[in-house]
Amino acid sequence: MCSSLALCHVPTLSFTFSQIAPGTGIDADHFWSAFGKLVIENGPKNKALLDKRDAIQAKLDEYHKAGKTLETSEYKKFLVDIGYLVQEGAPFKVGTANVDPEIATIAGPQLVCPVDNPRFILNAANARWGSMMDALYGTDALSEEGGATKSTQYNPVRGQKVFEQTHGFLDEFFPLADGATYQDVTGFLVKDGKLVVLVESKEVALKDVAQFVGYTASPEPTSVLLRQNGMHFEIKVDRYSSVGKTHPAGVEDVVVEAAMSAIADCEDSVAAVDAEDKANVYATWTGLMKGSLTAPIGGGKVRTMNPDKAWTKPDGGEISLPGRVVLLIRNVGLHVYTNAVTLQDGTEIPESMLDLAITSLAAMHDLNKNDGQKNSRTGSMYIVRPKMHGPEEVAFVNDLFGKVEDMLGLKRYTLKMGIMDEERRTSVNLYECMREAQNRVVFINTGFLDRTGDEIHTSMEAGPFLPKAEIKLQPWIQAYEDNNVDCGLQTELSGKGQIGKGMWAAPDNMKQMLKEKIGHPMSGANTAWVPSPTAATLHAMHYHRCNVQERQAELRGRPRNNVDGILQVPLLKRKLTPEEIHAELKNNAQSLLGYMVRWVQMGVGCSKVPDANDVQLMEDRATLRISSQHIANWLHHKIVSKEEVMKALEDMAAVVDRQNANDPAYKPMAPHYDGLEFQAAVDICFTGRNIPNGYTEELLANFRRAYKAADQKSEKNIWTVDVKDINTWTGQ
Repeated sequence: MCSSLALCHVPTLSFTFSQIAPGTGIDADHFWSAFGKLVIENGPKNKALLDKRDAIQAKLDEYHKAGKTLETSEYKKFLVDIGYLVQEGAPFKVGTANVDPEIATIAGPQLVCPVDNPRFILNAANARWGSMMDALYGTDALSEEGGATKSTQYNPVRGQKVFEQTHGFLDEFFPLADGATYQDVTGFLVKDGKLVVLVESKEVALKDVAQFVGYTASPEPTSVLLRQNGMHFEIKVDRYSSVGKTHPAGVEDVVVEAAMSAIADCEDSVAAVDAEDKANVYATWTGLMKGSLTAPIGGGKVRTMNPDKAWTKPDGGEISLPGRVVLLIRNVGLHVYTNAVTLQDGTEIPESMLDLAITSLAAMHDLNKNDGQKNSRTGSMYIVRPKMHGPEEVAFVNDLFGKVEDMLGLKRYTLKMGIMDEERRTSVNLYECMREAQNRVVFINTGFLDRTGDEIHTSMEAGPFLPKAEIKLQPWIQAYEDNNVDCGLQTELSGKGQIGKGMWAAPDNMKQMLKEKIGHPMSGANTAWVPSPTAATLHAMHYHRCNVQERQAELRGRPRNNVDGILQVPLLKRKLTPEEIHAELKNNAQSLLGYMVRWVQMGVGCSKVPDANDVQLMEDRATLRISSQHIANWLHHKIVSKEEVMKALEDMAAVVDRQNANDPAYKPMAPHYDGLEFQAAVDICFTGRNIPNGYTEELLANFRRAYKAADQKSEKNIWTVDVKDINTWTGQ
C-alpha cells in the first residue's frame, strides 16, 4: 500500500499494522496517509539536524587539531560561537500533568528490557513485586560461609540466614514498639483494625502504626501489608508450607514492591534491522498495551501479565495495588534510518518517526480502556527519546509528538517525553533541553557508557583518553551526574517525573550492588536502572533506607552545578606502561567481540556477556560504542598500532569462542577470523574515528542483514556473503 505522498510500506509491516489498528479507532488509510505527510514534511528537518551535528563536530575537530586551549573560558566561548553551547533563558518550571504516581511521586527501581522478546519483557512487566527471600537465597547477597551454600535442594542453614537478613530489614524499615525484634515474633493478629504482633506471649504494636495498610485472613492473617516511602512489604504467612513451618510465626515469604517502572526498549538492547524484526517489536508492544501478551516458559506453562493485588484495609474496605510496573517505551534516535518503510523510490525513512507513530497507535489500546488492567491510570503514554543533541533537537521531537497526537486524535501532551541525558551537547544544555519539552518531560536519565562514548568522539582530536576505569573517576562525570539532578530539582520535575541514574551492569554481583547503589537515591535520583527483577527486589531496599523526597529537599538549596566541570576533557596526561596498554586493549577487544557475536550472529541486542576475566556483565549497544571509540582514539593517537589491535582481536576471539563453547548454535571465530561478526569488530575499530558521533547502529545493521541473508542462502556455509559487498556507511 502506498500513499499519495509517495510513502510505501512493506507487506510484513502492513500485516502487523492490521493486527494493531483494530480497537484504536484509527483507519489504516488515514494512518498511512497522515504518516506519509509527517515523513515528507519533517524528514528534511531530521536530516538538517544530523548535518548540523556533523558540521559542529568538524569545527570541534579543527579546534583541537589546531592545538587550542581547553582552558574553560576560551573553550566555552568557542562552544557558544559554533552553536554547541546555548545561553540559558529565564527560570522555568516543568508543567507536565497527568503522570502516574510510579513515575511522578514514588521512588523506586527501574528495569530496561528489550521489547522484541515477549518472555523477557513480561518478566520485566511483572517485576512490580518480588520475593525478598528468594532474592537473598539465590544470590551472593548472602555469603555461603558456615555451610550456607546455594544448591538445587533447599539448604536449611542458608534458609536460616535468609530469615535473619529478612528480620533485619523488617526491624530497620518497620520497627516494633518496645524494642521488640522480628526474630522473636511468633504470630500476627488484626484487632480492631490494628496490627498486633505476638512476641512470645506479649502483644506488640508497630512503632509507627500508620505503616500497617492491609491484610488478608482466613481467619488468621495470611498476609500483612506494610508501607514506607510509598512502597510496600507483604509478609506472607502459612504455617503449613515447607518454608513457613520452619519459622516461629509461620512466615513463608516477604514479598516487596520492587520495580515501579520499566522501559520496553526498541533501541540499544534490540537487534531489529528490517521489517520482520520491527514487526516483532511492534506486535510485542501492542500485546503489552492490550494486556494480552503471553509467552511459553516451558513445561506447558505460559507467562501472562500479572493481575492486580488486593487486601482488606485495617478499617474495612479494600486496598488494591497494581500487579505490574508502569511501562515506558524507548524509541530509536534521530540518526537511525529504516527500510521497514520506505519512500516510493526506496529511500529509507527516519526509524524514530516510525517508532513514534506505531508505538503511540498501539498505546491507544491502553488509553481507550475504561476499566480493567491499565498501564497508565492517568491517560498518558511514556516515550523515552535517546541520543538527542541539544535543545533544537528536543524542540523538533516535541513538535513531532504534537503532530502524532493530532494524527491519532489524542489530547495535547498525552505523549510524555523522557530525555536521555547521554550526549555531551545535551548534558551541557540540559536545562534548555527541558525547557523545550517543559509540558511533557517526565524523565531525565544519565548513563556512563553512551555518555563516555560521546565524550571520546567529541574530543577525539584533542588527544588520547585515559583508560576507561580512570575516565569514570575524573571530575567531569560527577559534575555531569550532579547537573542532571540539579536541573531536575530546579525545574521542579520532582513530583512530576523521574530523575534517573544508570545501570548496575553486574547482575551476578548483588552483594556489591547492595553496598554501592544506595548512592543513586542519595544523589537525589528517584529511580535507577537495574538488570533484572531480582536486582530490582534488592535495590528496593535502598528506597526504604533513603527517603528520596527528603533527600531532594536537602539538595534543592545547593548552587546548581555549572558546565565548567562537565567540560573538563578526561585526557591522558601520563605515560602508560606496556602492561597497562595491553590490559586496556585486551579488555576493549573482548568486550567488542563478546557483544558483536551475539548481535550479528544471534540477533540478540542485550544479554549477559562475560568480560575478559569471565565476569558476567549486562551489555547492550552502548558497550560497543564506548569500547570501539576508545580503541579508535588510541589508534589515532598512536598509543596502540593497527597490528596490536588486530593481535588483541584475534587473541580475544579465542577467549570469546571458549566462553560460548557450550552453545551448540555458536560458530567460532578462530582460527580463520573470516566471519561477519569478527569483520564487524575490525571495521568498527578502524573506522570508529569517522563514524558520526561514534554511533554503531548502521554498521551493526548492515552486518546483521548480511548475516540473515547468508543464513537464508545456505545452512551449511553461513559465510556466503562477501564481506567486501557489505555497504557500510563508510563505503568499505
